[in-house]
Amino acid sequence: MSWTSRLWLIFAQTVTVALAALFVVQTLKPEWLEAFRQKTASPTIVAISPTTPASEQRSVASYAPAAEAALPSVVHIFTSQQVKRHPFADDPLFRHFFGDRFGSELERRSGLGSGVIVSQDGYILTNYHVIEAADEIEIALHDGQKTKAKLVGADPETDLAVLKLVQAPPLQPITFAPPNSLRVGDVVLAIGNPFGVGLTVTAGIVSGLGRSHLGINTFEDFIQTDAAINPGNSGGPLVDSNGHLVGINTAIYSQSGGSMGIGFAIPVSLAKSVMEQIIRTGAVTRGWIGVEVQDLTPELAASFGVKSAQGALIAGVMRGGPAESAGMRPGDILLAVAGQPVRDAQDMLEKIAALAPGTQQRFEISREGKTLVLTVTIGKRPSPRR
Repeated sequence: MSWTSRLWLIFAQTVTVALAALFVVQTLKPEWLEAFRQKTASPTIVAISPTTPASEQRSVASYAPAAEAALPSVVHIFTSQQVKRHPFADDPLFRHFFGDRFGSELERRSGLGSGVIVSQDGYILTNYHVIEAADEIEIALHDGQKTKAKLVGADPETDLAVLKLVQAPPLQPITFAPPNSLRVGDVVLAIGNPFGVGLTVTAGIVSGLGRSHLGINTFEDFIQTDAAINPGNSGGPLVDSNGHLVGINTAIYSQSGGSMGIGFAIPVSLAKSVMEQIIRTGAVTRGWIGVEVQDLTPELAASFGVKSAQGALIAGVMRGGPAESAGMRPGDILLAVAGQPVRDAQDMLEKIAALAPGTQQRFEISREGKTLVLTVTIGKRPSPRR
């Protein structure tokens, strides 16, 4: 046998003996192998990172600066109204079922809402429905101070009201955002006192602009947002990511009474215009011609011989009003006001309301297929009934 064959035989026998020994140890004494592994294993190195400084820990996006800028300008509004007790309060059977809660001659009803400080001399902007019929108004400021306020004036047709603090401590008025600066998709914060739980900030985006035909107010140009607005938020500010006022929270669409992600706010351009008129004169003056109108449908347009459904149908004319004096009749179709085309009945109402009472304006109408121009002396829009 050659030396090469002998060497290979020795190697094969050695490997066989080693494997047999490993099998015996693994079967009879496995703990020996475990101890061997622990001795020969490399030590685990745990890296401990240094503590991150507090200034570097906060890397999340935050709207805290916007909230901090606006919060000092937000107030809670508490109202009360004295009303007569129930007419059956003295009836024994009535008292048996309802107790003595109707026993006093008069009772007080309370309500709450929110508002926003708009000037250092104590003017506050809020919703009309927050203070409607109230005979006492109390304001709670951001720092907890409470003071009385009086009503300066209100505009029920836009649901806005202006209050003034009886005694004004140092105040921080809110900053108004530039008109028409808001875009769909912008982040907004709604601030107020929902359900009386205290000052609350909710966030969302602008879902839509120029919302109208909702049946909420006479004059509508709402911002739609999904920022949560709940009872008690009414009259509070809707602010942008800079903390600047872009709207006054007014209404929600809800089937449960709580927020469903569809809220409406009066845009700052409209709110500021109404506010300035109220502060200056105590009321809002609008143009009026004394007509009843309805939208012009394609069917109505065809029946009146009008090619387009743009315009508003004059359904009625008030006797002795500016429209009748100018020669306007029921059945006329209003096409333009002061040179501006009329889209529909709501658009016509807003265009006429923007005209100054006492001025003469040209109205373009369609009558029996012919286009006529009438000169109308604009009257003053009557105050709505409460």
